[in-house]
Amino acid sequence: MNDKTDAARKERKEEAKRAKRKRIEEAGGVRPRKENHLSPEDESQKAVPSPHSEPPKRTGFDKGIKPKRGQHQKTKRRPAIERYGSGRHRFGGVMEYVPCPNKSRYHTVSMAVPGSVVSNAQTRELRTQLVGQIARAAAIYHIDEIIVFDDLLSSNMNDRRSYYRRDNRPNRPDHFNKGDQKEGDDDNHEKKERQNGDDGGRERYQRSDPHTFMARVLQYLDCPQYLRRAFFPMHNDLQFAGLLPPLDAPHHVRAGEKSKYREGVVLDNVGNGPDAGSLVNCGIRSRPVEIDRVLAPGVRCTVQIDTKAYNGPGKIRGTVVSPTTPREEDGTYWGFTTRLAPSIKAVFDECPYEEGYDLKVGTSERGDVTVDDKKFSFPQFKHLLIVFGGVAGIEECIDADETMTLSGKEARKLFNLWVNTCPFQGSRTIRTEEAVLISLARFRPYISKNTIESKQPKVVKDEDLQFSDADDNLSEESSSEEEG
Repeated sequence: MNDKTDAARKERKEEAKRAKRKRIEEAGGVRPRKENHLSPEDESQKAVPSPHSEPPKRTGFDKGIKPKRGQHQKTKRRPAIERYGSGRHRFGGVMEYVPCPNKSRYHTVSMAVPGSVVSNAQTRELRTQLVGQIARAAAIYHIDEIIVFDDLLSSNMNDRRSYYRRDNRPNRPDHFNKGDQKEGDDDNHEKKERQNGDDGGRERYQRSDPHTFMARVLQYLDCPQYLRRAFFPMHNDLQFAGLLPPLDAPHHVRAGEKSKYREGVVLDNVGNGPDAGSLVNCGIRSRPVEIDRVLAPGVRCTVQIDTKAYNGPGKIRGTVVSPTTPREEDGTYWGFTTRLAPSIKAVFDECPYEEGYDLKVGTSERGDVTVDDKKFSFPQFKHLLIVFGGVAGIEECIDADETMTLSGKEARKLFNLWVNTCPFQGSRTIRTEEAVLISLARFRPYISKNTIESKQPKVVKDEDLQFSDADDNLSEESSSEEEG
């Protein structure tokens, strides 16, 4: 019975193969497609080729020749710009240049953030991500200065869980049962390791306070990628900074981009007498820029370059300018500076502008005015300061600062505006990194309408071309790697 069934199955398979072979021969050596199996009614509905259309290319199957394996004719793929218009995305390319208003901007916008918000995160990765969110918001909304102040409320960041990575493998000389140790053995064990230079299977962390940690990561993100190696030596605070999305601001110029302004680091001095100058690495491959000033090697400066100079061979000549020149000339956003303040009082007292902050805005959920009010507006200003509180708000920061005569209940007196930027919030708390993004987005229309734009001629001095002292202490700037 089984033999008869197998024979019948084989006969059916052979018959199917013969029928398939016959259909291929009738189709001219090409396997029939679905349209070849249409009913007579559907055959009349098939699209008739246009007489102006190009005839189909003949293949090996049309000639009755079957091509060898791997030799099938390939159709040439059209370039992406023809398929999708511009760029590689079907809705258009990614924005290649940051939009420029082509309008001079002389006003500045500063914001103050307490460093204690960093200590509220559990791990180093989360702390770095939190600072990255603040930096991205600052770049999107054209913040010119970020002040990281000490609100004296930060918790201890040097907890063992976050900054020591234990090796829990058994059978290690230092692996012992916590129940068998005596009181004080753990401290003696760590002290002995420090003396012997042994980490006992732990990865040690260079400890930084939360304010220094936040300021260092902010400086790193604002610095163009091609300058980071020169100004930022390896530090554990920056261990996870590479995971953050880049700011992609206008001063982060790409290698092949013909930008009018570029950030650079001085490499060496060239020439003598009136023709003396300096060579600056501005991120142009194998082409240093020769500036018209003699600056000390390792100094960061802003260089103005004629766009036609990119096309010529050899060195490129440029002029050193102030970092504020791109903003004052055509409104190009040129990143933010980072300043450390030992207290909230120092945020106001150590203002880098001679006129001081003429408009001070405090953000609080207990604000006496909201952005939703119909009469809400900003008075005219030239230097705006927006202050954000920590976990407990600005009021607790003022209470913790013993140098201030005001109490937390009188915090409103420090500011021209005491604003609640998110009334009727759905959560009990709004995190500081969320408050920064919400507030800057809601303040944006009022900032652009109520500015005082008055040009003040400024003479560029050598000290204007360098980082501030706070930046020097944090980033430990050195161009030793570039010189080597």
